[in-house]
Amino acid sequence: MNEIVSYFTTIPSIHRSLILVSGITLFWLIENAFPLFKFNYKKWHHAGINLFLTLTTIIINFALAFILLQTSDWTIANNIGILKWLPPMSIWIYTLIGLLLLDLIGAYLVHLIEHKIKFLWRFHLIHHSDTWVDTTSGNRHHPGESMIRFVFTILGVIIVGSPMWMVFMYQTLSVISTQFTHANISLPKQLDTFLSYFIVSPNMHKVHHHNRMPYTDSNYGNIFSIWDRIFGTFRYLPKEEIVYGIDTYMDENENNKLGKLLKIPFEKQRIVEKYKKP
Repeated sequence: MNEIVSYFTTIPSIHRSLILVSGITLFWLIENAFPLFKFNYKKWHHAGINLFLTLTTIIINFALAFILLQTSDWTIANNIGILKWLPPMSIWIYTLIGLLLLDLIGAYLVHLIEHKIKFLWRFHLIHHSDTWVDTTSGNRHHPGESMIRFVFTILGVIIVGSPMWMVFMYQTLSVISTQFTHANISLPKQLDTFLSYFIVSPNMHKVHHHNRMPYTDSNYGNIFSIWDRIFGTFRYLPKEEIVYGIDTYMDENENNKLGKLLKIPFEKQRIVEKYKKP
């Protein structure tokens, strides 16, 4: 474990980029060979839009990385955060607790809030407007949402008191998990169900992308599924019944124009419909 900690303490930016690219490439190949759904779409055009939005997320995170680093260093120097209050323990348990808490605050909590606060939902719905969910959909985030999520990442680092190596480890696992859960693949049902008791599985997350309530407002988890189960936001829907998208933005042409997607948060919203159950 010490070698892993050492690696993430000094992980080069090029390695983080290679992990992102390698993950997308791997799941792209797998979903092409064994697709869950056979989409009638221009895959490269769809990927181009999603990868552009992924690039904006990367740029924002790199541009603000110094804030993240200074925040982490500050918490360590001032003995701030939950991890500082815990008794001595195995580095494995220490790491697991830290990752769980970062996932709770930096992923589950912000995701839940984005669904509950209408102004934040304006930005997040760009992610849900994708009617062809595949591995490139994982980081289909409006630049405004990327900023919102960065703020919660900072909040998580302060509350948890996580060292920078743990933040880098969490971000790496988050990228891989996001690509895995959004990929247009299907695991055997028993395997997927088993995994869903510990981590967010593909079928579990795809329920979240169903176009109607109450499924849209469920399964908020990113890496660990424990938070959905603890807070009662876990839902199941057979994968055959899942229809991707969001009921107020189901026009495939509208949702595959980059300029339109970037402007949606600032337009008059059809947002109120999202809060009505069928």
